[in-house]
Formats: sequence, C-alpha cells, structure tokens
Amino acid sequence: MTSDPITLLIVDDHPVVRDGLRGMFATAPGFDGPGSAERGFDVLGEASDGVEAVRLVAELDPDVVLMDLRMPGGGGVAAIAELTRTGARAKVLVLTTYDTDSDTLPAIEAGATGYLLKDAPRDELFTAVRAAADGRTVLSPAVASRLVSRVRAPGSEPLSTREREVLTLVAKGTPNREIAAELFISEATVKTHLTHIYGKLGVKDRAAAVATAYDRGILG
Repeated sequence: MTSDPITLLIVDDHPVVRDGLRGMFATAPGFDGPGSAERGFDVLGEASDGVEAVRLVAELDPDVVLMDLRMPGGGGVAAIAELTRTGARAKVLVLTTYDTDSDTLPAIEAGATGYLLKDAPRDELFTAVRAAADGRTVLSPAVASRLVSRVRAPGSEPLSTREREVLTLVAKGTPNREIAAELFISEATVKTHLTHIYGKLGVKDRAAAVATAYDRGILG
C-alpha cells in the first residue's frame, strides 16, 4: 500500500464548510500520525461551484473530489457528468445535506463513486474518502436504503433528465404543445416521454404522475 497522501478537491458554495473540511482533513491521522496505518490527506484546492470544480480537476488532478450538489453558478450533478464525459481520473464523493431521490439518483447516474450526508461522523468521512480513492462505492445508510427501496419497488426505473424536465412542466399545468415549444421537441415526442413516465412511475395519467413524483421526491 502506498504511503502517499490522498489528494482532495473540496467543492462547496459555503466558505465556512470548505474551511471546516480543510481543517478536518489537515488534522486527520495518516501514516505519519499517531496510531494509524491509513493514508493521510492533502487538500489541493477548493471550488465554490461545479464549473470551477471541473476546471480545477483538470488543473490539479486530485484523487478524490468532495462534491456538494446544489450550488449557484453550477451544480454538482452537471459537474460530475462533465468529469465522467472527459474521463477525469478523480473519483467523486458527493457530500451534501440532501438525500431525496431527485438528488441521489442523478448524481449516481452521472458517475459519482459515493454519496454521503454532511451529518456523517468525521471518521466515517475519512473512511469513505479512502474507499473512494480505491475506487470502491460508498453510500450513506439512508441513501443505500432509498436505492434498495427504489430497485425493489414497482415502477422504480429512474426518469431520464428529459423525462424529469417534461414532468416538471406537467406539474406546472403546461399543455403538451407548450412543453414541446419550450423544450424544442415535437408534440409527439412529448407524448412519448409521458408514456415512458407513466410506465416508470406505475401510473395512468398526468395527475397521478405528478402526485407520485412529489411523493417520491422526484419533484421538490
């Protein structure tokens, strides 16, 4: 096992959170620390949104990115998808306060290696980062339970990004013709998306689709 520290990029729009995480990792025991045979950590940089995160990953090449999800100026899911698309070496560990299906599923679909909540104990966070650096998947118990429930539940197949866009407009009472115009697709394509949405959610009409989506946290 290498003794080199695990290099990190911290991505969060709150400076206090970034400072706290940097300080936490700076004091984590590593190979040189007392009573530890685990790798230590080296925070290479910080970003306040997803766009800056993508740029810094290309510049700094960290082992692991600690990624918040909801950030003004560029969210975490889009950044994860871009890092996956460009083949970045870094593993992305989501660290957020949100555990709804509308947050967890898109992040994991986009390529996140793990998903933790910000109330995780520090030792659990250290363990998760080390696991992510080794390429192992790490999920908080709450998120793991949600995903298992989704897999076991009927109509549990996740909605695509386009399907969520259509459903969001349906929830606002937007007619198919206006949905088509707003999303630059044909009205027939809107109807096809709705058919797929109904099938995935196990419902038969627009009202039931919207109600089920809110109940499952797909719409918030």
